[in-house]
Amino acid sequence: MEDRNEKILDYIDRLVTEEKALRDKPVKPEAEHARMRHLQEQLDQCWDLLRQRRARQEFGENPDAASVRDAGTVERYTG
Repeated sequence: MEDRNEKILDYIDRLVTEEKALRDKPVKPEAEHARMRHLQEQLDQCWDLLRQRRARQEFGENPDAASVRDAGTVERYTG
């Protein structure tokens, strides 16, 4: 179970690194703006999945039953 959580965290780290590199560029072509939006959506989905997995694990449920929710659902999530 922790192995999957670690894989998700590793993926988050890669996305954050790419996002930071894009933010640090002085000039951003439109394609990079689109990529940045996509990265932000993926990060939101990954964090949501990780929270789902941890909650399931905490309450004795199967964390592997957690699933990636669509970007629209995750973006509207308020806590």
